[in-house]
Order: sequence, then structure tokens, then C-alpha cells
Amino acid sequence: MSYQVKLEVFEGPLDLLLHLINRLEIDIYDIPMAELTAQYIEHLQTMRVLQLDELSEYLVLAATLLEIKSKMLLPVHEGEVFDDELDYDMEDDPRDELVARLIEYRKYKEAATSLKESAAERSVHFTKSPADLSEFGEVVPSQSEEPLNVFDLIGAFQKMLDRKRLKAPLTAHISKVEISVGEKMDEILATLERGGGKCDFFSLFEEGDTPELVVTFLSLLELMKRREIIVEQHHNFDDLTVSFRREED
Repeated sequence: MSYQVKLEVFEGPLDLLLHLINRLEIDIYDIPMAELTAQYIEHLQTMRVLQLDELSEYLVLAATLLEIKSKMLLPVHEGEVFDDELDYDMEDDPRDELVARLIEYRKYKEAATSLKESAAERSVHFTKSPADLSEFGEVVPSQSEEPLNVFDLIGAFQKMLDRKRLKAPLTAHISKVEISVGEKMDEILATLERGGGKCDFFSLFEEGDTPELVVTFLSLLELMKRREIIVEQHHNFDDLTVSFRREED
């Protein structure tokens, strides 16, 4: 079981870092390394639980974050000579190189998004006169403040694992029950049908051990990939809602 982490334009560790900076409302020019590093490693641990492929680049960036964090924690004494590998100019901020990479990456990411939007806008133009579409009804815009991506879902999965750990009994009986992604997909669709077409994201993870929870999460991603369901968050910090994909979606 594996599921490759991809965003709409690019993929990789810098995407995750920018995602965390936006979510935590951090000033990119004054990054609190302790908080950002902790959040990054937390996401990375969850991604490893899910057995996601291509984690090597994410681990390299994690090592870079820890190195920057350690440099910022080093005491500096006047007149002290540092080892060549640890020495850096007092006037230089250890975060400068990372900030420059993030700004450059964000610039190209925004440019790519702008080009994609321009292409989408241009694709709706035709030489004939616009047709009257009023008979199809009014299009209701989505209420979500910004679209969800894979990292949002991984964050929600991480919260669910934390809840399960807090509720776990001190003693437990371990039994091996194998279930496939296809079977779990059928269960999710049946749950949605019983709930009138929608249900709470966390309600799908109320039962089962860690392997079964991972199968449930991968099944959700596969159903989204097949465009059978949609996961929405209507406002920031609201719980996620899973529902059948509507035609307008």
C-alpha cells in the first residue's frame, strides 16, 4: 500500500514547509525554527506511519531544519574560535538560506499557478456568442476559504491518531484482521449512503487498530482520486466533512 504525495503544481518538502508556514501564520522572514521544526517532524512521522513513498527528500530537509535550529541555540562568546564546520558570521542569520529557497520556490509556484489560471480562463473563450445558461440554475460558490490538499488530510489523520492514543485502554487484546483497500472503500461508500450522502471525517476512524486506520485513510484518498467523494472544510479549523461528489464539483 502506498500513495504518492502530490500537490496541484509541485510536490516535495518545500511544499510541506510553505503549507505549515501558511497554516501557522508565520512571518517567512522571521521563522520560529523550534515551532516550525516540531510541526514538520510531526507531519513527517505521520507520513511514515502511512508508509508513503519518496520520503528521502523530506528527511533531508528535516535534517536541515534541525541544523539551523541547533545553530540558533549555540551560545556565542566574544573572542571564541569555533570549529570551521560550526562557524558562521555573527551578522548572518542561519535561516537566511532557507528563507531565500522558500521565497524563490514560492515565486515559481505562484507563477505556475497564475499560468494555469490564465490557461483555464482562456480555455472558456470561443469564437461564437455566449449561450444562455440560466436554465441550468445559479452556480453556488464553495464556502471553504481555501482548497484542501493532501497535507491537510495528513494533518487531520494525525489528529485522529492522537485521539485514538488518548482513548486507548491500558490493556488490549491483539488480533490480526486483514482488510483490503477495495473492501474498505465499499464500507466508506455504504456509510455515506446510510448517512444521507455525508459523514464526519473522524467518524470513519472510530474503530480499528493502526493498520486498519491506515487502510481507511488510503481508501479515502483512492475514492477522492476516482472522483467519487469530496472532503470539505467550510471554515478554518472546522472538522472535515466527507460526502459524495456532486455534479457541480
